[in-house]
Amino acid sequence: MPPLRRVLVALSVAAVVLGLALGGGALWLYSDAKVSTAGTEFTRELAVPPLAPSTVRSDGTRVFDLTMQAGHKEFRAGAKTPTWGFNGDHLGPTLRAKRGEKVQVLVSNTLDEASTVHWHGMHLPARMDGGPHQMVAPGASWAPHWTVDQPAATLWYHPHPHGRTERHVQRGLAGMFLLDDERSAKLPLPRRYGIDDLPVVVQDVTFDGVHFDHGRKLMATSGFLGDRTMVNGTLAPYKVVKDELVRLRLLNASTARVYDFGFTDDRRFSLIGTDGGLTEQPVAMDRVQLSPGERAEIVVRMQPGERAVLRSFPQKNYGDFWQTRFNGGDDTFDVLELRAADTLRPSPELPAALGQPELPDGSDSVRSRFFGLQMSGINGKAMATDRIDETVTRGTSEIWTVRNQDGVPHNFHVHDVQFRVLEVDGREPPPELRGAKDTVFVPGGRTVKLALRFTGPADPDTPYMYHCHLLYHEDGGMMGQFVVVEEGGQAGKVRTPHSHTGH
Repeated sequence: MPPLRRVLVALSVAAVVLGLALGGGALWLYSDAKVSTAGTEFTRELAVPPLAPSTVRSDGTRVFDLTMQAGHKEFRAGAKTPTWGFNGDHLGPTLRAKRGEKVQVLVSNTLDEASTVHWHGMHLPARMDGGPHQMVAPGASWAPHWTVDQPAATLWYHPHPHGRTERHVQRGLAGMFLLDDERSAKLPLPRRYGIDDLPVVVQDVTFDGVHFDHGRKLMATSGFLGDRTMVNGTLAPYKVVKDELVRLRLLNASTARVYDFGFTDDRRFSLIGTDGGLTEQPVAMDRVQLSPGERAEIVVRMQPGERAVLRSFPQKNYGDFWQTRFNGGDDTFDVLELRAADTLRPSPELPAALGQPELPDGSDSVRSRFFGLQMSGINGKAMATDRIDETVTRGTSEIWTVRNQDGVPHNFHVHDVQFRVLEVDGREPPPELRGAKDTVFVPGGRTVKLALRFTGPADPDTPYMYHCHLLYHEDGGMMGQFVVVEEGGQAGKVRTPHSHTGH
């Protein structure tokens, strides 16, 4: 064989081998990206976070204590994992207050690095918000205080240090904050905390030996995606229930994963609440999708002696084929098993009317704004803590249009306000997006239109945040800042973020 021909043959063979190797590698990556825990054996009783104790001062202020601390937790027998938590080794207690109450939270940081505590979904002054401008240094404390002025809702609290939020939440810094009001107290809803009214804090996790794995899979552009889930810090959890109707307060406390919750037997349940409170009426559904930070309250009917498994199902709205597979859209997780007792207490039927969401409808909007979401930032700008991006006038309503411009799954969270979703891609939103919301999923190619009202208080020097709540994206700069000013006012100069050193 002539030398040139031998070279050509060798090059052809090498090209074929390389092509097969690349093809095999791509196939392996594609196959390995799909995760399923369907058929999980539920072996651990669900832990229910305790209700945080509080004291009431002479002026009526309800005072809670929260301490950020390091610890260890045995999620698996014989393996003690280093963790962070509030008032304990992992996660935090459930805070509970009523509309109209003055509250104060005494926050202490015993960790070896600074962090914050953000009250996600709460309407409160910017200086009390717990964003990256309210850092609490190691060994220091902070005492935010405000008056609760919003409807009954399932809110939560978590850290918000710029550039480090994902790690802090993954380590275990998160908890629920429940609000009650007079209207909801009169409704015949399941309300016995931990009995027929269950907090369901869902997180995905991967273990690297005894440690949490914080790595990101190749091509997982959404961020960390775990290979199993836990609820309230419990792996493979079950809960024995003794009532016909059970209320689940679902919170997606994962850092990047989106869940589509339903039951393995496709039973219907009633959606009764979204991020910011009760819906106008119960809505019968068999699936509810929650991206990181979103909440939903659902009520499911149980029969004596049966078992019902809460599952997260595969989803097909992440964008293109590759985004769906590599960012968790094809994954399946068995999350929680409800075990009904042989005899159940009768539950009253759900009322036909529930809440009255206090939301603008867009008709009185004074201006519109556009927010383009990309990994590189929002509206082409990465987060800068000393830059005010938007200025809004206290007491006014606006319409914000949010569009995913790069195809990677994102969502959009706004501090301080609950908004109404007016449109999703120009159409009426689905039932789960018609209630009060502070976070909305915006997958590839989607556009959402939101109506927001800013009721203050005004503070031209202290910003609130808006950002993608996929925390890998937030930490990378997908965040902006807005301030609320009085009519005719202008934005001030943002104070350099500093750590609190005392009350």
